[in-house]
Amino acid sequence: MHAFEHPLTSRYASRAMRELLSPATRLGLWRRLWLELMRAQRELGVGIPAEAIAQLEAHLHITPAELARLQELERETRHDVMAHVRALAEVAPAAGPWLHLGATSCYVTDNADLIVLRRGCDLLLAEAAAVVAALAEFARVWKDLPCLGHTHFQPAQPTTLGKRACLWLADLLEDLEHLEAQRHRLRLRGAKGTTGTQASFLQLFGGDHDKVRELEARLAAAFGFPGTYPVTGQTSPRKPEYYLLTCLSGLAQSAYKFASDVRLLSRLKELDEPASATQVGSSAMPYKRNPMRCERMAGLARYVISLPPNAAWTAASQWLERTLDDSANRRLVLPEAFLATDAILALWHAVAAGLEVYPAMVRRNLMEELPFLASEEILLAAAARGGDRQLLHERLRVASREAARRVKVEGEANPLLDLVARDPAFSLDTTALAQLLDPSRYVGRAPQQVDEFLADVVTPWLEAHPGQPADEPLV
Repeated sequence: MHAFEHPLTSRYASRAMRELLSPATRLGLWRRLWLELMRAQRELGVGIPAEAIAQLEAHLHITPAELARLQELERETRHDVMAHVRALAEVAPAAGPWLHLGATSCYVTDNADLIVLRRGCDLLLAEAAAVVAALAEFARVWKDLPCLGHTHFQPAQPTTLGKRACLWLADLLEDLEHLEAQRHRLRLRGAKGTTGTQASFLQLFGGDHDKVRELEARLAAAFGFPGTYPVTGQTSPRKPEYYLLTCLSGLAQSAYKFASDVRLLSRLKELDEPASATQVGSSAMPYKRNPMRCERMAGLARYVISLPPNAAWTAASQWLERTLDDSANRRLVLPEAFLATDAILALWHAVAAGLEVYPAMVRRNLMEELPFLASEEILLAAAARGGDRQLLHERLRVASREAARRVKVEGEANPLLDLVARDPAFSLDTTALAQLLDPSRYVGRAPQQVDEFLADVVTPWLEAHPGQPADEPLV
């Protein structure tokens, strides 16, 4: 209660993402990296005793007592990696003389970061696949429901609710394709030494270049990577982190668009995000049911959208073989980007899977504007009965203006059809006009587009990407 708690970990992100980015995971990976380095060095001829490997294997998970000792040593040394080397050597003394042999701090810090980033991508892709499945089901259910289209948030040609959902889906799938591509481009930093020349490992293997290359290959294989970056300075390259964050930014942009659309449609009373029976919308207005999940999505998305320039500056400001001004920054930016994106996806799935649609209001909003939107059909029908197209166009323009005036100024229901029916120039009675107001006449191929998009694009993608929704926090 008397210290700051990060809301991403205390309120928003899922347990799985919090655990992935936890100190326990990071420090455990450091130990695993030291183990695989020692194991590969021993197999390649370095005289590391088997007992050293065995003791290190027995201490891959840090205990609370070891963590306390580690923190004590870090305060003393002001160096997190050397503090860990010393703490680990105390509990695995046989491994102590061989720990970190030939390595620099970035061997554990940057390689562990890359492992975590790749696992984070996998987690986000699985969570996003659950969102795709929920949106696809929504599109399938509502593919035929005509609704008022909007451009500039003004009434426009009708579409269907399912077709609108496909717009959300198309954006999200494009984001996920980019994210998956960058995930597969990630490589391990490997064992590159102090400035990336591998000089220490070349010396360790007596000048045998093949053994140095084999060491790299074994490390990559041990952690399931297709290889290591062929050249680095002291650190792993920072550009891949920028590219990853641009993918997360793109995903956040799509989430923001979805959340904003739901908020607008909620105001039009056409749909609502899900809400529990006991949910309170306002401390002052008891009737309120605010779209709080979508608002939270938008707030988190705005933050993620802002992060790529930060990563760009980190990549741009790497002096020569390295500088350390990236360290504190990356400890904030990388975890927060993944935690916030994880939280967005948890919210997105909860909303998409529980959207409440009000077909009566969808139809009411559409029918209020449809007389205006049907003006071209009215014009064509009247001309087909022998009317002068240019004269009819002008009379319809004047009638539309009068109808709009009555709606806006006098609060009437749209009177356009009555005005047209009473004008003998159109030769159309109310029955003929009513036939022109079937909403399905105005949605074009929207239902067919939904079917085709789901069959040709969405379903194949889902078959290759099993989903696992993130757990939505209680607050």
